Amino acid sequence: MKKRSGIACNGSWCATNRAGLRRAALVAALLLTIVAGLAAPGLAEARITRIQITRVESPTFDGASFGAVGQYEKLVGRAYGEVDPSDPKDTIIADIALAPKNAAGMVEYSTDLFILRPVDRSMGNHRMLYDMNNRGGKFALLYLNDSPGSFPLPPNDPTTVADAGNGFLLRQGYTLVWSGWDATVSPGNNRLTITVPVAHNSDGSSIVGPALEEFAIDNSTTTAGPLTYAAGSLDKSLASLTVREHYADPPVSIPTTGWAYVSASGNAIRLLPVGTPFQQGRLYEFTYPAKDPLVVGLGFAATRDVAAFLRHAATDDDGNANPLAGDAQFVYTFCFSLPCRFLRDFLHLGFNEDEQGHQAIDGMLNWVGGGSGGFFNYRFAQPSRTHRQHIGRWYPERQFPFADQVTSDPVTGQTDGVLRRCLASGTCPNIFESNSENEYWVKGGSLLHTDTLGNDLPDPANVRFYLFSSLPHAPISGTGICQQPRNPLIPNAGLRALLVDLDRWLTAREEPPASRVPRRADGTAVPALPQAGVGFPTIPGVTYNGLTTAGDLFDFGSMFGQGILTTLPPLLLGSPYPVFVPTTDADGNDVAGIRLPDVAVPLATYSGWNVRAAAFAGDDLCDAFGQRIEFAQTEAERLAAGDPRLSIEERYANHGAYVSAVARAANDLHRQRFLLDEDVERTIDAAAESSIGK
Repeated sequence: MKKRSGIACNGSWCATNRAGLRRAALVAALLLTIVAGLAAPGLAEARITRIQITRVESPTFDGASFGAVGQYEKLVGRAYGEVDPSDPKDTIIADIALAPKNAAGMVEYSTDLFILRPVDRSMGNHRMLYDMNNRGGKFALLYLNDSPGSFPLPPNDPTTVADAGNGFLLRQGYTLVWSGWDATVSPGNNRLTITVPVAHNSDGSSIVGPALEEFAIDNSTTTAGPLTYAAGSLDKSLASLTVREHYADPPVSIPTTGWAYVSASGNAIRLLPVGTPFQQGRLYEFTYPAKDPLVVGLGFAATRDVAAFLRHAATDDDGNANPLAGDAQFVYTFCFSLPCRFLRDFLHLGFNEDEQGHQAIDGMLNWVGGGSGGFFNYRFAQPSRTHRQHIGRWYPERQFPFADQVTSDPVTGQTDGVLRRCLASGTCPNIFESNSENEYWVKGGSLLHTDTLGNDLPDPANVRFYLFSSLPHAPISGTGICQQPRNPLIPNAGLRALLVDLDRWLTAREEPPASRVPRRADGTAVPALPQAGVGFPTIPGVTYNGLTTAGDLFDFGSMFGQGILTTLPPLLLGSPYPVFVPTTDADGNDVAGIRLPDVAVPLATYSGWNVRAAAFAGDDLCDAFGQRIEFAQTEAERLAAGDPRLSIEERYANHGAYVSAVARAANDLHRQRFLLDEDVERTIDAAAESSIGK
């Protein structure tokens, strides 16, 4: 008799079970390693440690059922987590080494948690849709379910059947999840918040350093300018306040006798004498010594850890059940604007790899994120800042890399890509980058698919790009602060189709529709000037000046690579990165992209850009808003106005002709997988109920 591994056996038994013995020994060794690792203080890991559910509504939405899925329930609470400040995955967080630590040497945070899930979880589709909140607001239902609300006020505590909108996500069986990531969001109105620590010097004293606040004044009653971080000194000689009307204007200094801190807390300023309003249409720039920076970059770790916990954990450290245990087979994100830029930085910094090396997020549906990141992972970060032609130009948002794939930038000499880290770790999600025309004018949208010299780039294998032709960043009616009526077109129907396409791509390996964006190669992506090169018509009373947000390059000081801005305002080094806008047809509507029926069968010129009215820094671009310039009703009206665009009566001979044109456009989009059956029906019904051509 022979012995193997200390176990007695005969020849035949050993011959057939040797592999099993080896596997058993390996498993035993692995279990011992895991147990030892858990006990070893040097192997701590970032994770959610505790889940506290404080409110349950079952069922919610007034007890309504949604297709075969049935009723939904709401769970509201808080998640508590911690990260190891010495872990290489987390040392990239700005100031993490200066954050207070618990007895185990970990840095703690807590975040709001909001979940909508099927009451009968077996009836769900086992997909978790993680809606990345925008300034605390919940936008997935607004955009994907047509729920009531409008920009910037979505339904933040969806409860009634009306809040469920058309029920699309619920009928599909999604579990919806929200958590906080932006540490500067104020609580209230059911906004999602996250609590993170304040960084301190190693001796425990307050960190004091330069900060910049910009006040963009679009009303005549503002009398106070709130500061994100309190002043580290009330000595006004250490601060500077300037004012200008346009970004290109030289700043005019306001003497220290012309302003004051509102109170001893140093958390706001006002003009003097007390009660003096800030001037409408002006940009005020305040630089000052701030204190007590929040470790804002923990929002990246919290997003990763919430996704990982809900997907993989059975219970928290206290034995509380994971409310999605075993159910989240796939994790997708949806975002509107700001959090899409957050997710681009999330990927660039490597946070889609969790502590076990798993992929945290499988698929991302990004709406209007543009081609940049944000002011997220810095000392004295201000996540809510957004860089546009008129506002926010002095903040670190548009930094190389812009493209997903790894490229070399001859301007800075860097070689990098948004997906560089996840490509190395094999944790990249599948991504739909969908944008409106507005992003091409004010958010560097073309930089997503061109290099820094302006050449087209091939699509990465895991990314597709879509322009929603002629749409604005923020759909809204009325003129507001703009010269022209704003563009009210919404992307909702197209986004619903893209979510279905994304799901099929990941679960059925079905290739999605090809990218639909303007390209340099086919002449549909061009500089904004001259106007003739873009093709935008000369319309009486409409200003076209070709302004865009230039690809500015700033010097924020020698410690910028460490997330610390020491030169504020920054030094403008130039505008070396070319940006391109979509060409238009003779009506002024975009040629490239996904032309939804309102654009393919138009009643007006729709653009993603608009120009500010004279009282609001006239001729600068009107931020997130587009314009809607109606066609004349008759040929006679058009000719009298000198309008080159055909009138309604010249386009559509009668009501039936208009409805038929809309039906053709909708069905074409359906064949291309950019509209779902239900939205084709809605679109045709709306055209039939209209008065066009009657």
